[in-house]
Amino acid sequence: MTDFDDFVRGRGGALLRFGYLLCGDRHRSQDLVQEALVRCHQRWRRIEGLGGPEAYVRKAILRQFLSWRRRRSSAETPSDELPDHGTGGDFAARLAEQDAMRMALTSLPKRQRAVLVLRYYEDLPDQAIAELLGCSASTVRVHMSRALAALRGRPEFADVVVRRST
Repeated sequence: MTDFDDFVRGRGGALLRFGYLLCGDRHRSQDLVQEALVRCHQRWRRIEGLGGPEAYVRKAILRQFLSWRRRRSSAETPSDELPDHGTGGDFAARLAEQDAMRMALTSLPKRQRAVLVLRYYEDLPDQAIAELLGCSASTVRVHMSRALAALRGRPEFADVVVRRST
């Protein structure tokens, strides 16, 4: 299965970033990606024959995320890494903004969070998101609208305007 090994070596980092954006936790994202890769490894020849193995694996990660029943026991996540404060105020502001966005995303229901990640991180159109989630494009737009309304309702994002490039 050297093809599978090559795929994981080449695309593993991108898959982990995708998983992190979905769940907001580095360790859970590693578990998500690992579980999806284990399942895909079992039928890799068939997946590879479909022509787009990365899309298939990303869909497996998304489904794994949506089906997970585990909940975090607290809003705090321990970390053994300290942020580098050597770059000054810009870094602190950027870090605070990223942390606020991550916390806001984790407060959303899973499907709404998945729609935001698929739209703004993966840059997928409504129809592609609908196919991944197994729903209609109008349902994707409803999830998007509700998610953005929830984010706008948070004081730290009240003035943010979200525009989608076409």
